[in-house]
Amino acid sequence: MNQIPSPDGPYGDDFTIGRPLPPAPAITLDEGLAAQYQAISGDPARLALSLPLSRAVTGGAARVVNSALALQVAIGQSTVATRIVIANLFYRDVTLHRQIPVGTTLTSTVTPVARAFTRDNGAGRRAKVLLSIETCDEHGERVASLERLALLPVRNQDGLVEAGDIGRADSSRALGDLLAAVPPDWDLPRLSTAPLPTPGRESEDPLRDSVSGALDLVRLTQNQAAAHRDPARGQRGRRLVYGGHVVALAQASLSRLVPGLAAVVGWRSCDHLAPSFEDDLLSFRITCEELLPVDGGALAAFRIRAQVLRPGSDPADVLDFRPVALVAGTIGEDHG
Repeated sequence: MNQIPSPDGPYGDDFTIGRPLPPAPAITLDEGLAAQYQAISGDPARLALSLPLSRAVTGGAARVVNSALALQVAIGQSTVATRIVIANLFYRDVTLHRQIPVGTTLTSTVTPVARAFTRDNGAGRRAKVLLSIETCDEHGERVASLERLALLPVRNQDGLVEAGDIGRADSSRALGDLLAAVPPDWDLPRLSTAPLPTPGRESEDPLRDSVSGALDLVRLTQNQAAAHRDPARGQRGRRLVYGGHVVALAQASLSRLVPGLAAVVGWRSCDHLAPSFEDDLLSFRITCEELLPVDGGALAAFRIRAQVLRPGSDPADVLDFRPVALVAGTIGEDHG
């Protein structure tokens, strides 16, 4: 029988490396949850918005879930390990193995696989814990997998034990590694036959967007990190916006600028460069870095950089995000 976890923890030295944590509640991605995510993110991803189009492209009876929402839930469920997190240092090997229909129920298994400790900065050492997350549907089929490196406080400064190899994030992940995540039976030309994005081209989204509903997304995804709920646990007496919220708005920007976007199938990397807060105004620059042709389109590697604009302050970089997306279209001159 699983022990009921304490809300005060776990600390970085509490984990047993290799032992899965008690899971968060399973979450069914029903129509209501999908609608609330849409209201928060405003993502114009066409397959997640239109039931007839989703049926025509995917062949499924139900509307496809926005791929960002599936990952948001996986990350939220992983916070059984990070209720008192100080920061998330990187994501690695983020893969959406399957695109799922509305009505799917997700459960995530979180396993600490490595741990290292920082130097003492005068207030004691802290722990870097590498977490492996695997998310499955109600039939036990894998939907998503990822690793994240969390920075956590330490309970017992005299009993620190390191284990495993944390390694580094890799922003040069080969696109071929994600070919298995491409749905084999989607009719991509039903979505778009426009020219694919041109590698090397950078575009600035003319539509800036404001962070709102930060607590709603945290609660929606069952994210238990106190820094996103309690101002006293944030910075300078303010709640930190969950980093996935900035990612959600960045992916919405990608959907606006790349209307042939069918689904995000993975991330090469995701770096949160500075904190974000409720009501921040964000701007986005998107670069297509690489294409790998597939039937009806391509796997496209993008880099999305977000800046925050606050009254009385210079613009500041807050996100460097490198998603890999399945994009419908044809090789040719990109007029977008």
